[in-house]
Amino acid sequence: MVAFHASALDGVARNPALPTPLLLRLLAFDGGGDGPPQHALQRAGLPEPAVAVILAHSNPGARIDFAMSARAEPAQRARLADDLSPKVRAALAYGPEWHDPRTTVAPLPDHVCARLLDDPDPSVRSALLDSPHLAPSFVASLAAHRDPAARRRAVRVWKMLPPGERSALLADPDPEVRQAAALWECRRDARVTAELLRDPKSAAEALRRGLLHRADAERCVAERTHLAALAENPSLPADLVEQLAVDADETVRLAVSLRPELDESRRMLIDFTVEALAREDVEWVRDGLADPEVLRRAAASAHPLLRRAVAQSPHLPSDLLRLLVRTEDPLVEDLLGMRHPDTPEEVLMRVYARLGGTFSAWMAETHPRFPREGLAARYADHSDGNYRRLAVRDPAATPALIERLSHDPAVWTRQAAVGDPRLPLRRLREALHVPELAAGAGANPALPEDEMAAVLDRAGVSA
Repeated sequence: MVAFHASALDGVARNPALPTPLLLRLLAFDGGGDGPPQHALQRAGLPEPAVAVILAHSNPGARIDFAMSARAEPAQRARLADDLSPKVRAALAYGPEWHDPRTTVAPLPDHVCARLLDDPDPSVRSALLDSPHLAPSFVASLAAHRDPAARRRAVRVWKMLPPGERSALLADPDPEVRQAAALWECRRDARVTAELLRDPKSAAEALRRGLLHRADAERCVAERTHLAALAENPSLPADLVEQLAVDADETVRLAVSLRPELDESRRMLIDFTVEALAREDVEWVRDGLADPEVLRRAAASAHPLLRRAVAQSPHLPSDLLRLLVRTEDPLVEDLLGMRHPDTPEEVLMRVYARLGGTFSAWMAETHPRFPREGLAARYADHSDGNYRRLAVRDPAATPALIERLSHDPAVWTRQAAVGDPRLPLRRLREALHVPELAAGAGANPALPEDEMAAVLDRAGVSA
């Protein structure tokens, strides 16, 4: 297949105006063994006839793409649970590889997950237990499962488990299950912590999270055992916290500076350094991203790592959002652009200007609050093509301007312009035959149905 025919076909596959008859024709395509374009298989709101074509497709790759669609309804994907190919069932079990932090992938129903966990193929069972999309209710149901890997996964929802199931996991016949359970139980049981400290594999985590006997804490300080982990421990006696706050190791001092019980004046007396792009998983902030008190303490702090941690919360009230914006921390701005629904336009533009071409810039540009009005007047004649491309977003951009930008020296600007429905039809038809523009032209919702059909014809898609 000629390359630009394939590109145009990919564009048509994601065209929001693609009529159902052409969609069905495209989904039945074998693609020379490659199957239909992925965009067709992973469209949102596929009608039932389209789903039926996919489920019966002879190419397992097509069924795999659908199994991993973030846009398909879980009940639709679940119909692949009995697929003859273990690769398809494994893809279904793992679910979408989706990294947009604004999007939540709905999990498969619990009863479907249970069937996949009992699948005869180990790759399917493993994929399910590795999935990031399992419902907590299902994970909790695994506490008494016959597979130790499933019981290890159940430990991750420790707080949801009843006391009897926790006790059973602590006494599990599998040593890895016992250790995983103990690493949760140690948070409230100093005896369990002491046992974990004897094992080099679990000592650091036990020191970070476990309830400590004072003697164990003093010994670890004296022996300088995993001091950076120990410095995070919630049960560390106050005098030992003060001792570690002036430790010679900067990583230890930094860990102390992030402790939740410190007031702001004490925190900022600690001598620590934060790198320009450093981020830390500050557990008490991460666990409190919906807690108003945690949000306020972290957002109001002068500590850059606390501000960066709390910038990941979509629940920040407007006053704290404004407070974080005033810090002028580029990493805080990046995180707000990814996570917060009300990130100001000027912040999104700064992220775009600073990081054009990166994931963060894409997240800023696709944010609902990214500006549109006035962009044509500001940027249509900008020296940088990455800015000229923004002019296409302006509702006031004229068809003449869109056509002019479709001939722009910068390929990204041309591609944005040919996907805009204001592009004159003559130029749109022409762009379908230009290799670097064919995909954008194929996706243009103004493309007439007969032109979409012609794209399918030229690509060899049978009628």
